[in-house]
Amino acid sequence: MSGLIALLDDVASISKVAAASIDDVAGQAAKAGAKAAGALIDDAAVTPKYLHGFKAERELPIVWKIARGSFFNKLVILLPVALILSVFAPWLITPLLMIGGAYLCFEGAEKIAHVFAHRGDRHDSEKHTHPEGGGAALEEQRVAGAIKTDFILSAEIMTIALSTIPATDTLLMKAIILAVVAVGITVAVYGAVALIVKADDVGMHLATERGGLLAALGRGIVKFMPGFMKALTIVGTAAMLWVGGNIVIHGLADLGWHAPYDWIHHMAEIAGHAAASIQGLAAWATTAFFDGVFGLALGLMLIPVVERAINPLLAATVLPLIARFKGGDAAE
Repeated sequence: MSGLIALLDDVASISKVAAASIDDVAGQAAKAGAKAAGALIDDAAVTPKYLHGFKAERELPIVWKIARGSFFNKLVILLPVALILSVFAPWLITPLLMIGGAYLCFEGAEKIAHVFAHRGDRHDSEKHTHPEGGGAALEEQRVAGAIKTDFILSAEIMTIALSTIPATDTLLMKAIILAVVAVGITVAVYGAVALIVKADDVGMHLATERGGLLAALGRGIVKFMPGFMKALTIVGTAAMLWVGGNIVIHGLADLGWHAPYDWIHHMAEIAGHAAASIQGLAAWATTAFFDGVFGLALGLMLIPVVERAINPLLAATVLPLIARFKGGDAAE
């Protein structure tokens, strides 16, 4: 009897430890997901554009193909790389995070620059160069392009997640947290994408096949979605600049240059004291605003660097290697 009681006590202790670990994983995964908001919103805003021109019945299968590619990017490629970095080169995490943040700033600034130049989004040219309905080859091309874009955003998300995990956590704990983040974020993003791309079809079905309130709801959905997509793009761009700027500023502080971080923190304190009734919100909004301004300035400076230096360098070095590996033409 005493042995049975001791065994039950051990089981209870193990259960408490397991429950605490689950809570810890969930808490850290949620924290990482919140920090990666900019990349998440942009992913959800960009992906529907890859579905333009395809028949309605192909939309969800294409979303599923892209989602599978995203799972592969995060779980098979990026998660092991992140774990290797955490063990053998933790000092690389901050510079890599800053590079990812700079990329977000570049992406956000490029979108704004295109709007003011009346050139449209960088994906717009794709939307007008393919026939309605598409084909199998076009579908595979679009899916491949979407997965490549997802890889960049996923790398940023996984790096952000890794940076939020305490260095004292075990390798197994880090792997579990990163896996939870990878699965949770992918399900959230591509579940949202599926809802977005099918919303028009649902609205049209309700408007034409139903009557009364359901028909009115369907017409409302059809009218609402274009504005929602535009708002999602605006919010995604702003979030990229804010999150990207915040990442770079924190990285500079970690590397020893505290001036930008300290100045923004000081301005946030002033705003918080000036609006005592909403002190936390005022401080956060001030920080986000100046992080976004910094991100926009950095992104605008990076546009000519990318267009005149980085892209030609990639075209002359990396792309020919990829084309040779694939047995195709570098222009592809």
